[in-house]
Amino acid sequence: MKLLRAFIALIVGTLFTLIVIGNSPYHPVRELFTVVEISAPPAKVWNNFAAFQTYPQWNPFITSIVGDPRPGSTLKVHIAPPGAMSWTFHPTVLTYNPNHELTWLGRFLIPGLFDGQHTFSVESNGTGGTRFIQRERFTGVLVPFMWDSLKIHTAQGFKDMNQALKKRCEQP
Repeated sequence: MKLLRAFIALIVGTLFTLIVIGNSPYHPVRELFTVVEISAPPAKVWNNFAAFQTYPQWNPFITSIVGDPRPGSTLKVHIAPPGAMSWTFHPTVLTYNPNHELTWLGRFLIPGLFDGQHTFSVESNGTGGTRFIQRERFTGVLVPFMWDSLKIHTAQGFKDMNQALKKRCEQP
């Protein structure tokens, strides 16, 4: 019984420490950022990006999104980073501004352990085309341990998705 109590105290103490460190202003923060110029109007780019049901046909990175992207809702997202394990997670939508931006927050288990705030933006580039931006801000105590994989595999997934979206939107 004493061993069980000690084990429970160790688990609770570890979780408390992770939460405190994860929510402190000193916790690790890393960011990925990609941009692609697309020779198509912003409305066409947004319509292709927001048509989640078509992702299995063209998107090599985010192979599935299920759910209503309204703020506060939860999506079911399946990603397949090149050279890494594919997985499904359930982020919460923070912002959804049609024709402009979608932002969600994904978490691993508890806040402060490993959080990813991912933003997709569509902007006019001033020449009739579009600038499509992906940005993800990672925070939490596990980020330093996962950063090498993120900056290689996840960043490549962003680039692959950007190029696939570009190709899809620039087709006649």
